[in-house]
Amino acid sequence: MKTAIYHGNKTMTVEDVPGPVIEQPTDAIVDIEYAGVCGSDLWTYRGQGAQAPCRIGHEFVGIVREVGADVSSVKPGDWVMVPFRWSDGTCEYCRRGLETSCVHGGFWSREIPWAGQAEAARIPYADGTLVKAYDDGHRPDDAVIPSLLTLTDVFTTGYHAAVSAGVGDGDTVIVVGDGAVGLSAIMAAKLLGAARVINAGSTHEERHALARTFGADDIISTRGEDAVADIRSLTDGAMASRVLECVGSAQSFSTAIDMAAPGGTVGYVGLPHGVSIDAKRLFFSNIRIAGGMSPAHHYIADLVPSVLSGSINPGFVYNRTYTLDQIGQAYDDMDNRRVIKPLIRLV
Repeated sequence: MKTAIYHGNKTMTVEDVPGPVIEQPTDAIVDIEYAGVCGSDLWTYRGQGAQAPCRIGHEFVGIVREVGADVSSVKPGDWVMVPFRWSDGTCEYCRRGLETSCVHGGFWSREIPWAGQAEAARIPYADGTLVKAYDDGHRPDDAVIPSLLTLTDVFTTGYHAAVSAGVGDGDTVIVVGDGAVGLSAIMAAKLLGAARVINAGSTHEERHALARTFGADDIISTRGEDAVADIRSLTDGAMASRVLECVGSAQSFSTAIDMAAPGGTVGYVGLPHGVSIDAKRLFFSNIRIAGGMSPAHHYIADLVPSVLSGSINPGFVYNRTYTLDQIGQAYDDMDNRRVIKPLIRLV
């Protein structure tokens, strides 16, 4: 089968490798139909993630080809979503809805040599990991598959930011970041009842348009101290009790905290790089910070009906489609902000 491999120095190849086989009775094999390129993949692409050479990709959906003897929740032919981390579904953390901390879980391409930007993958703990769109396992319409794909990571990550910040009816929410996660967080905030969403730090017209489609009421293009001043003006000095940090840089994190009103909460999901937090700064304004890595599996079942009904369409974050053989171009385009998020089509 074909798989994408990262070789360091922003170099991607597509290579033929032996296909996956069942190794444990809890395994399944999934033939991948669609995959996404994630912002965290870019950290690896830029030399700040997994060590090269490595397989890559953790957002994917497809058809179950084969299952191990102990697998009962899916069968060959079922169409499934594959969260960005596998989990056993039975440990204490899984039972608490924190599948990203599963004691037997792991990340694609790190602990095992299977990843999502490929033609197929072996899925450990299939019963605890795979999620069907429909109870009978039938394949959804092509039109909704990109949105279902977002539930494997990007939309559930934006949703986690909103949930962690406690977004609810009538809230004013600030979303820091205009990448796919930030855009997803805008839609998630509206889904949870926010009355006003302000997108901060966006300098790209195409992203402005999508932010408004996803529910942004106001957009500011400034960053840092200028952005904080603009938010103060937009909110008549009140700032916001719910701020969603969706980038992970030192500047974006600091900006998010400065935009939070006293007693407010910053929900963060941007993978932190170089972030240092002054606890005293939080102390005097009673600002809370909550969030982290999204337990995507925990949210998927609740969000699938909204996708299938068409009430939300987060798949619009994939604004260009590539074949697997074009994976190098997909990464280069995303790295240079020519595309918001690449969709890799394998069918």
